Amino acid sequence: MLKTLTLALLAVAVAALGSGDERSDADKMAEQHRHDKPSATPAAMAAPAQAVTGEEVVYGQVGGKPVHGFLARPQAAKGPLPGLIVIHEWWGLNDNIRSMAKRLAGEGYAALAVDLYGGQTADNPDRAKELMGAAMGNTAANLENLRQAYDYLKTQQKAPKVGVIGWCFGGGWSLQTALLLPDRIAATVIYYGRLETDKAKLAPLKMPVIGFFGGKDQGITPASVREFEKAMKELGKNVEVHIYENANHAFANPSGGNYDAAAAKDAWERTTKFLAKNLK
Repeated sequence: MLKTLTLALLAVAVAALGSGDERSDADKMAEQHRHDKPSATPAAMAAPAQAVTGEEVVYGQVGGKPVHGFLARPQAAKGPLPGLIVIHEWWGLNDNIRSMAKRLAGEGYAALAVDLYGGQTADNPDRAKELMGAAMGNTAANLENLRQAYDYLKTQQKAPKVGVIGWCFGGGWSLQTALLLPDRIAATVIYYGRLETDKAKLAPLKMPVIGFFGGKDQGITPASVREFEKAMKELGKNVEVHIYENANHAFANPSGGNYDAAAAKDAWERTTKFLAKNLK
């Protein structure tokens, strides 16, 4: 009965989110990354603000299969911490995202990096497009995955509050997580992810939202970002949008070819302040 109810609720959520242009999103993302590779650089391995621990965990089960993720926490933490659902880029849950989870943990969070690609990662745009396209075609499974990530942080980690953050492909799913759990997610961070502009779909959101985008991004365009911002403000939502005029898509990924150190630094500082204000 419970499983049937859960699937029914997810079906409603999928319908509410809408099918949109999910398939073409993979094409748009491929265009933005056509000369890119997730090659690690020294900046990608920036040390956390404090010592952290990291481990592979099973945080749920989707389609009868266990879902594995990466959990990072401050090493000195004794009790429950605010939780963060950390959603990977179109490359998948790779070492760059594990490093970002550690950096977030260093700010005082239980950071759970989820996996929407079933353990697979990409090292070139063609493979990333394939993985992203497959994931975007299975919306219900992704929503169930993210719901269970939230439940894991609340029940297993005893997180008093849970926020969500994602980049690129994950930035879009950060917003979708907020729409799925509009009165339970306490803070939403979107880095150059697919947005929603339908006021009816945005209306249930209760949490503050912050977003970071590149002025030269031809996939998630500044015009679409302003449309999202306008819709949110007309609804009276707590939204903050930053567009870095000279930055491109994926400007905050230090292991990618579009990395912009100045924009990434400013976005990180704003992100940590936003999370501290709303989760601590």
